[in-house]
Amino acid sequence: MPGDYADPSVVRVGKDYWATATSSEWAPLFPILHSTNLVDWETVGHVFPDKSPGWAEAHFWAPEISYDNGKYYIYYTAKKKGGNLCVGVASATKATGPYTDHGPLVCQEVGSIDGFPIRDEKGELYLIWKEDGNSVGKPTPLWGQRMNEGRTALTGEKFELFRNEKGTWEGGLVEGPALVKRNGYYYLFYAGDACCGRACTYGVGVARAKDLRGPWEKDPKNPIMKKNETWACPGHGTVVTDEKGRDFFLYHAYSANATVYPGRQGLLDEVIWGTDGWPTFQGNAPSVTALAPYRTNAKDELDIRDEFTTRQLAPTWQWFVEQQPKYTLQSGQGGRLVLQASPEKVGTVLGKRTVEADYTATAALHQRQLGSGVAAGLAAIGDPRNAVGVWVQNQEISLWSVKDGKETVHAKVAAPPADLLYFKLTTTKGDQLRFAWSTDGSTWTPLQEGNPINGDFLPPWDRGVRVGLLAKGPQGATAAYEWFRLEH
Repeated sequence: MPGDYADPSVVRVGKDYWATATSSEWAPLFPILHSTNLVDWETVGHVFPDKSPGWAEAHFWAPEISYDNGKYYIYYTAKKKGGNLCVGVASATKATGPYTDHGPLVCQEVGSIDGFPIRDEKGELYLIWKEDGNSVGKPTPLWGQRMNEGRTALTGEKFELFRNEKGTWEGGLVEGPALVKRNGYYYLFYAGDACCGRACTYGVGVARAKDLRGPWEKDPKNPIMKKNETWACPGHGTVVTDEKGRDFFLYHAYSANATVYPGRQGLLDEVIWGTDGWPTFQGNAPSVTALAPYRTNAKDELDIRDEFTTRQLAPTWQWFVEQQPKYTLQSGQGGRLVLQASPEKVGTVLGKRTVEADYTATAALHQRQLGSGVAAGLAAIGDPRNAVGVWVQNQEISLWSVKDGKETVHAKVAAPPADLLYFKLTTTKGDQLRFAWSTDGSTWTPLQEGNPINGDFLPPWDRGVRVGLLAKGPQGATAAYEWFRLEH
């Protein structure tokens, strides 16, 4: 899963694999991806395609997808409005939805995250989750508790499975529990230490017990997966069993080359069960190369060309959680996206995940359709307060950046009186950004001399950089785009 697909989860139903991943502060929330071979994935929908759950406001993390008795369930983390982090749940009769939200199941004082469902040997349903103690400098126990069949409440007393051990590789936390039953044991795969950012130290551990309530024994060889020269900070995944009985682990890691800029990307490794009963991975690290579990379609979807000729936006377009963009697609005459403006710092945003450190993004804008005071263009975006971009406003092209909410204009030139105005962003090493403009899409005029703009401030601690289209101005104003391209 190239790009920002942190905390991935996967389930097999028949011949189909369904997956989801963290959205954080980018909507639509929790992508639903489909595959028949665990390698080629297509985004086919979202758990919450239109708006956030009514009880939640931010931090949409770690969705766990499961299938039970004819229904699909998504156990997800979110911050309660005015409150703490909670584990909520939504359900649907089809993997693609529509999903019905059932609200939060558990909201501890320091936060509850990373929910995972499992049935015990008696068929009773439990929720396993992490108490987010590390957020206040405390340990992070993994808890279990009975859950009713309607998934609307936890029942009985909670019990602790185990917690992090300071002074070990686990550091300040254990999290991301994922359980499987094998040979009379429950095996719990988990992540330890710091998940995110340039200083991350994540790894994968495993523990086992014959009873869900314990006692739990951690593998003395932990961590069973750690970084290598190609991938850094692997962790937080789910085990899935294919039709042949092989187990695979879908998890995330940072590219050692691209580092934090594309975000935490989805990886797949086969679980190898040792003669001692403990699971391992080839090389105890993410596989650099490995045989695919099935023949793949060899699709190359890293490059994107959207000419807006369809009736709906492609499901991989994203926007800020707190901002519901309004737009229309004019599929006739070659296609066109008409994006309504907003007065926020960087305006209305439609973005795409980046998947490598080096990429080129281009867009074609109908300049003559811009109203007075409306700015429209192309940008690399970290969040609503951090972006670097180019736009045209009132017949003037500006190169600008917003860092921690403070805007700086780096260059300005008069815009030519052309209808179609083309913008290009060329990024190298993830943070070296150069911008140019054109009236024909082939001859480019750079907007800066000398050094590129340094965008090392763009990625938030838990997210990758997006690149996309902007429209800033009074409510009701619009910007019309002819096409958008992203090439890696």
